[in-house]
Amino acid sequence: MTIKIITDSGSDIPQAYIDQYDIGIVKLPVHFGHDLMPPETETIDFYSRMREAKELPTTASPSPQEFVNTFKQVEPGTDILVICMSSNISSTYQAAVIAKEIYEDEGFTGNLEVIDSRTFSGGLSLIIALAAKWASEGAGLAELKSRVLAQIEEVVAYFTLDTLENVIKGGRLNRLSGAVASVLNIKLLLKISEEGRVEVVEKTRGLPKALNQLLAKLDEKQHDYEKAVIAIVHSNCEKLALEIKERILAKHPFKEVVFSSMGPVMGTYAGEGGIGVAF
Repeated sequence: MTIKIITDSGSDIPQAYIDQYDIGIVKLPVHFGHDLMPPETETIDFYSRMREAKELPTTASPSPQEFVNTFKQVEPGTDILVICMSSNISSTYQAAVIAKEIYEDEGFTGNLEVIDSRTFSGGLSLIIALAAKWASEGAGLAELKSRVLAQIEEVVAYFTLDTLENVIKGGRLNRLSGAVASVLNIKLLLKISEEGRVEVVEKTRGLPKALNQLLAKLDEKQHDYEKAVIAIVHSNCEKLALEIKERILAKHPFKEVVFSSMGPVMGTYAGEGGIGVAF
């Protein structure tokens, strides 16, 4: 049976994968002050607007009704698997769970599962890409859910940011430690923890050293390069991200690279110049 995979815009899944596997995306609202950014805004336009704005944009979780509306667009008789960004950084997962109950109360008789990925951006992008591939190969919903849950336990994701202003103001990093780091040009190597939170792994002076630390993390895990997939995300710094991709593949010849730019949701917290990898 066909399975429809749905995720949220915190996944940063590339458009090519959305098109190829018909992935549904529930978009989180992004506001500049009281102004709601149009959902169809191009990523490059978002970064341009954020650069010019006096205050940082803000994000909110989608309502359960947004998920219900997306469910109703799925062809009748199709199973649905929803994979959301970490419930420890967003209430999007909780909204999807409520939506599942509403949809079932309205008479939906198919199979619908909702999963908390405990990750986001590159980590979630990687999981979605793999899930879509498995579904296209004929995996049933129970098998697909089991494989996704196993993959969540395996995936590790690291990132480093050129600026800490956004992540501090967004409440994702302690304000005092972040401010000290900014003044001293200290860059942080950050990790998505097993609980789906952001944690500081290492500190270094300057972005080049931080990127070297980021790449060194790939050496800590065994990779089956005939099957392995890596996700690389960037926040409006494609040239740097492509250089990082070349450096990674020169040493670690992954079979597939899920390469994308952080959209408005993650870009709001990362600011420009961020690089992330998930494997």
